[in-house]
Amino acid sequence: MFEIFGIPSQALFGQLLIGLINGSFYALLSLGLAVIFGMLNIINFAHGAQYMLGAFAAYLLLQLTGIGYWPALILAPIIVGIIGIVIERTMLQWLYKLDHLYGLLLTFGLALVIEGVFRNYYGSSGQPYQVPSSLAGGHNLGFMFLPNYRAWVIVASLIVCFGTWFVIEKTRLGSYLRAATENPTLVRAFGINVPRMITLTYGFGVALAAFAGVMAAPIYNVSPQMGSDIIIVVFAVVVIGGMGSIMGAILTGFSLGIAEGLTKVFFPEASSTVIFVIMAIVLLTRPAGLFGRG
Repeated sequence: MFEIFGIPSQALFGQLLIGLINGSFYALLSLGLAVIFGMLNIINFAHGAQYMLGAFAAYLLLQLTGIGYWPALILAPIIVGIIGIVIERTMLQWLYKLDHLYGLLLTFGLALVIEGVFRNYYGSSGQPYQVPSSLAGGHNLGFMFLPNYRAWVIVASLIVCFGTWFVIEKTRLGSYLRAATENPTLVRAFGINVPRMITLTYGFGVALAAFAGVMAAPIYNVSPQMGSDIIIVVFAVVVIGGMGSIMGAILTGFSLGIAEGLTKVFFPEASSTVIFVIMAIVLLTRPAGLFGRG
């Protein structure tokens, strides 16, 4: 084992791996928030609860029907996405022309209700969820041990994040979505059902949170509080990257996860606050965020 800056390489690369894992979830969750805010102009404070719902959907699918990890990775986001569509159609659609505060208060209330229901039934302790057998074990790279499941989480997050960015920024569907937020009347003139597009966009953003929840279940366990534990950090990531910026959410999520991991190595006392310090600095120097538009 060799040392880097006086720190054992295994400890350094181990914390970098943890930072990348956390960054993967920060990126996925902030991506969903950016999609929803960019397309719907709603600050979705229920995103953490929807992340938790994804983990619980996978857990309940396994407990009640025996459906394992891989099918749950598809089914859980669909189930939670449908719940999101119902929320958008019955509640959020009335708030689009109002101040952002109304949407924030409604989704914050929803988050409290959802978390309270699950805490009432399952308590505050986490429920175990096994790593799929196909991803058990790991590889010794010499300078560190790389668990297969952790590597899968990082790769899957990168694929989903940059795939979403490509669809929104580089395809015709994405151009329709962006146009619908700027000039919905013009988009309707092309025969496109804008309300349906907005509803499906919210459902997709919620499904991204649920997808992250399923992937997080084997790492962090399934707990009613898992969403509230991460959502404040994710909002900080979105603010730093720029509200509504897809690429900003992705790059900032991964970068801040790595920064947090490195801080645990070199200055452990600041690891829980480093993201908020960075947010304060960014807001003072660039109020719209690193990738945001003024």
